[in-house]
Amino acid sequence: MSDLNNRELLEAVGAAYDEQQMLAVRQMTREVIQQIAREVKPGMVEEDAVEMAKDLLADRGMLRGWHDVYVRFGRNTTKTFGEASDPGVVLGHNDIFLIDIGPTWQDWEGDGGDTFVTGDDPQMARCAADAREIFHQVRRHWQATQATGKALYELAIAAAEQRGWVLNMDLSGHRLADFPHAAGYEGPMADIEFKPSRQLWVLEIHIRNVEHSFGAFFEDMLLEDRFFA
Repeated sequence: MSDLNNRELLEAVGAAYDEQQMLAVRQMTREVIQQIAREVKPGMVEEDAVEMAKDLLADRGMLRGWHDVYVRFGRNTTKTFGEASDPGVVLGHNDIFLIDIGPTWQDWEGDGGDTFVTGDDPQMARCAADAREIFHQVRRHWQATQATGKALYELAIAAAEQRGWVLNMDLSGHRLADFPHAAGYEGPMADIEFKPSRQLWVLEIHIRNVEHSFGAFFEDMLLEDRFFA
């Protein structure tokens, strides 16, 4: 059997795994994303926003992360995970920015992302909204069916195309667990050939416009509707 079919292997957890603590860290992660977003203002330089985000995470005891802190402005919202931002980008009054954080708190990992706009640019606002809507469309399909990780991302590609966006498949979901999840599996959810289990995986949606001038991102755990009320 291929490892990509091996649920037991790919969904293994460590000795510190605790579902309730994972959900608590998820809530903390969502809260700090909103807190960072409230502090981001037009005229800020992206590098200063990243430092501000790190300070807010440190205040919550969550600065240690399993990946870097990303706050991306404008054209940098098209960058994929791990890619360096163009330096010195200033947030405009009609602009878009995304936040992507992967903090750990004690033994447990968090991960989440969202996109926000300044001003009233309709295409940027639609892009941010569509990233969330595609996330929930795919998540509800996961909830209602036995779709594999691979099938979920096939749906996400089609959903993005229907809305006029391009889905970045370099960000295509992954495990989350007690730290470090990479001890179990560090590949993409889009490759797995079984239905991913609730709360052990994050679904990532990163879309970009055809001109590649801006994009939007939304990321959260695969969970039931009641967690998004």
